[in-house]
Amino acid sequence: MLSLHLQPIFKARGIEKPYTFLVKNGFTPHAAHNLLNAKTRVFRLDHIELLCEILICEPNDLLLWQPISGKQIAANHPLKKLSHTTDSETDLKKALFNLPYNQLKDISSKLTNEINDINP
Repeated sequence: MLSLHLQPIFKARGIEKPYTFLVKNGFTPHAAHNLLNAKTRVFRLDHIELLCEILICEPNDLLLWQPISGKQIAANHPLKKLSHTTDSETDLKKALFNLPYNQLKDISSKLTNEINDINP
């Protein structure tokens, strides 16, 4: 079964108030509420595009696939790529907090260089 998987993206982007963020970025209050509370049964293409623009992601990042119990699917089926494991996701803040300062500086420097290479 496919469902929206927005919370990890909001968390990764440091968005603490997703509803406010969505409304400020062009979603109606009703649409924002439905998206955040998994009440949307129809996922509009313009909503997909807007979410991808404002969250800087791909459509596949927005979706989570969980197999329906008793239903078999091939191990190499493309839907398997959409089955994220939310329980084992690393909390980046915690990981960075526990690094020694010199390693943090190195990571920061490498990331800055990578970002500058991507966006000259």
